[in-house]
Amino acid sequence: QAQVQEAGGGLVQAGGSLRLSCTASGSIFSIDTMGWYRQVPGKQREWVASITTDGDYQYSDSVKGRFTISRDTSKNTVYLQMNSLKPEDTAVYYCLVGSPPFDYWGQGTQVTVSS
Repeated sequence: QAQVQEAGGGLVQAGGSLRLSCTASGSIFSIDTMGWYRQVPGKQREWVASITTDGDYQYSDSVKGRFTISRDTSKNTVYLQMNSLKPEDTAVYYCLVGSPPFDYWGQGTQVTVSS
C-alpha cells in the first residue's frame, strides 16, 4: 500500500521558520518529481515548489527566495525549508509524489503564521 506522510507543520510567528518533510513508502516505485502544494479554505490548491530526481527545482513566485526545497532520494523524502514566513503563507501544505503514471498525495500538514 502506498503511503505519503508529511510532518513538520505548526504555529509560528511572522518572520519565523519551519521545516516540512514528506516521505513516500510502501508500493511507490520509480519516484520522479516530488513537490509541495498548499491550500486555504475556499481556494484552489496552489503549487509551491517541486524538485526532480536530478535535483532540478522550481518555485512559485510567492515563495521564491524564502523557501528551499531539497530531497534525499535514498530515503524517498522531500523537505521544504520555509524562512521569513508571512501570514499569507498560512495554509494546509500537501506533498505530491510523482511515480508515473501515478501521483500520490499526502494528507496535508497545517502551517499557521501569526502576525
